[in-house]
Amino acid sequence: MASVAAGKVTRRRLIGTSAAAAAVVMTGSGVAGAAEPGKTAASRLPEHLNRLRKGRTVHPPKLRPGDKVRVVSPGSTPDRESMARGIEILQSWGLVVELGEHVYDEYGYLAGKDEDRLADLNAALADPEVRGVFAARGGYGCQRIADGIDLRAVRRDPKVLVGFSDITSLQAMLWESTRLATVHGPMVNWDDERTGPESIEALRAAVMSTDQVKLERDPEETTAPVLVPGKASGVVLGGNLSLVSSSVGARDQLDLRDAIFFVEEVGEANYRIDRMLTQLLRCGDLPKVAGVVIGQITDSSHDEGEWDAVGVLQDRLGALGVPVLGGLKLGHGPGQLTIPLGSMATMDADAGTLIVESAVSDG
Repeated sequence: MASVAAGKVTRRRLIGTSAAAAAVVMTGSGVAGAAEPGKTAASRLPEHLNRLRKGRTVHPPKLRPGDKVRVVSPGSTPDRESMARGIEILQSWGLVVELGEHVYDEYGYLAGKDEDRLADLNAALADPEVRGVFAARGGYGCQRIADGIDLRAVRRDPKVLVGFSDITSLQAMLWESTRLATVHGPMVNWDDERTGPESIEALRAAVMSTDQVKLERDPEETTAPVLVPGKASGVVLGGNLSLVSSSVGARDQLDLRDAIFFVEEVGEANYRIDRMLTQLLRCGDLPKVAGVVIGQITDSSHDEGEWDAVGVLQDRLGALGVPVLGGLKLGHGPGQLTIPLGSMATMDADAGTLIVESAVSDG
């Protein structure tokens, strides 16, 4: 890895280790290993592993000044100047920033070969001194490596993971395999014109505090007219529509039952957005959701006389029989905000609000 800043890091150890988890072996006939009087196997597990066993969300410890974070490129290659700005922002929060060894590699449209990008990601996930993993950029490539994530490392030591767009594949894999809550927000390849001070503060608060995240409908957003009244609660799951729909049949396919489905998209023709939503309808995922929240649909296109993005979304989502709230500043557009994935939330389409529990914990 390449060090960006030097400094003493106060390492916070989570309660328990992989050895503690291994000491409890569940079998068909009972539990192997000595038990303390009056304690069940579940009570002897480290708390984050006990939550995983029960299928509950695992919230990684929040980041604190002095924590070491690592920037990796699981998709496409970032711009060095934009990266310098993103690193500067992370350092201004008191974080110690490292770069993955292959962060600037180039291999076609990828930031290096699959094995190198995966190695950087897994090294960050397994390093006990790294408390957060930030994606440098999206682009393309995460689906090519998602099946190789070191899930044992994630279960042993859950940590903050930040990204969006192509990173949706990794976030979905981590949710389906480990129930890790992650952060859908701007990446380190920073653009101040698109993501200004409000975006910076929203990301900082999402990874360094346990405060709820409150998002409100912006009437100026393209998707703001998409509205089906009602209230719903559930775990927020989703991200980039292209990645969610193309995961159907793969290990990172999201189970959307009773979830609040969040979706955003960029650079797609509207008939393709229709096709992706139709796929989710046909495979039975969308009809099971508790509600839908829509972020930014950026740079979509259509021919004269055809539906615009609003028309497609209203047609495909309006008949689900659940609340639908558009107009959230989440995605590839200007003023991008941050949303936890895998955390419980309550949406009120009439009031135009979505309140989400933090992705991180005080642990």
